[in-house]
Amino acid sequence: MEDLSDKNESRVSEFIDNPRKAVWKLSLPVMMGMAVYTFYNLTDMFFVGQLGGDALAALTFNMPVVFLAIGIIFGLGTGATSAIARHLGAGNKQAAEDAARQTLVIGLGFAVVLTVVALTLKREIMMWLGASIEISELAIQYFEIAVPGFLFVVLNVCFRSIMTGEGNTRTPVTFQAVGTLLNVVLDPVLIFSAGLGIAGAAWATVISQITVLVIFCVYIFVRKGSYLNLGSGKFTITRSTSKNILRVGMPSSAAMMMMSLGSMFFNRIVSMFGSDAVAGFGIGGRIDSIYFMPTFALATSQVTLAGMFLGAKRVDLVREILRYTILRAQLIAIVCGVCFYLFAPELCSIFSEDERIQQVSTSYVRTIVFAFPFVTVGIISSRVFLGLGSGIPGMLLTAMRVVLISVPSAYVMTRFMGMELQAVWWAMVSAGVVTSVVSYIWISHRIRSVEIHTSSGATTETGLKH
Repeated sequence: MEDLSDKNESRVSEFIDNPRKAVWKLSLPVMMGMAVYTFYNLTDMFFVGQLGGDALAALTFNMPVVFLAIGIIFGLGTGATSAIARHLGAGNKQAAEDAARQTLVIGLGFAVVLTVVALTLKREIMMWLGASIEISELAIQYFEIAVPGFLFVVLNVCFRSIMTGEGNTRTPVTFQAVGTLLNVVLDPVLIFSAGLGIAGAAWATVISQITVLVIFCVYIFVRKGSYLNLGSGKFTITRSTSKNILRVGMPSSAAMMMMSLGSMFFNRIVSMFGSDAVAGFGIGGRIDSIYFMPTFALATSQVTLAGMFLGAKRVDLVREILRYTILRAQLIAIVCGVCFYLFAPELCSIFSEDERIQQVSTSYVRTIVFAFPFVTVGIISSRVFLGLGSGIPGMLLTAMRVVLISVPSAYVMTRFMGMELQAVWWAMVSAGVVTSVVSYIWISHRIRSVEIHTSSGATTETGLKH
């Protein structure tokens, strides 16, 4: 069996020698995993849609809350990925292991706190989101089951982020794909055959996440398949290591929180037009996730590669992969945009037979596609910031998009200017365009700054000195 240490060192060297190939080596497994996950999201929406428009609306009201939890832990995971990649790029395995272990401790603490708070405030949350009494009861049926399952989701994201920092995206994506496929199988069984309704969809998700966690634990702790040793050895929580993770993780989590809160506000704004509008909005969001799948996969590679290249003091390669990845992702954005615009009615009709719901989801899809080329630039640029060890820019850009532009403009146009639902979609597009332009200008300037600091010897394996 090949020594894992030698294998990891050769992986770092391979990425530096052929950075363009490395983009695809890291991205393709993530794309495949996201393809399976997107398929699950679509089938989940399809099965719940068979229960009626109210069930679709109830699921849609849950999505921002679920995204809030997952988003925060993905932010922490991104901090771990960035720190581990930079340590390994600099050849410091012990520091990488410390970062990985502390990520698990922080993640567990977060999961416990979030679960208690969410379950305590479940009814207040649904009321704040604008759900009616009838739909709120349906939404809570899902919520009460899904929220305790956050513990398993958090641990799975932590393990995946650790392995991604090693440069191994294939293995964790394979494990997640197994869980997603199990979820797809369980959905119709629990929703219809067992007669659990929307609660069945929640149980399917929890069971699949438990399964994935078991697989991760066997692989990492029993088979010792990870390069980093997480199961033994001296372990102490150090301020410097935690700070290194949280410097990227906390701003990234804050950005995810703002995105989730933005989704909650949008749900509330859309709910003024009726529960059918909320259901249509939910369907449209699931359809545009098909575009986000390859885009986020390509962006994910930037965190690992930028971190490794910075640790190895090859900042020139960071600029190269940024430009290369954006150009390839733009082709995906244009193709998806054209196809979605042309076939939006047919796609939306798959999930609901209600004409009003179809009308709302079609208008959303045919509007949001105009943001795809711009959003692509913003997503990839923000991930390069994270790889360089900077979480603040992504947080500020998200604040600009959500807090300063999209939510306020959508609220003013619909509440005070009497505009229709279409104005909400255009508010999203406008925010995406402005933020993405600022993001690219900012990351270009940051890379130039890092190059100057690197040439003067002012960097460390943990990132720029401040």
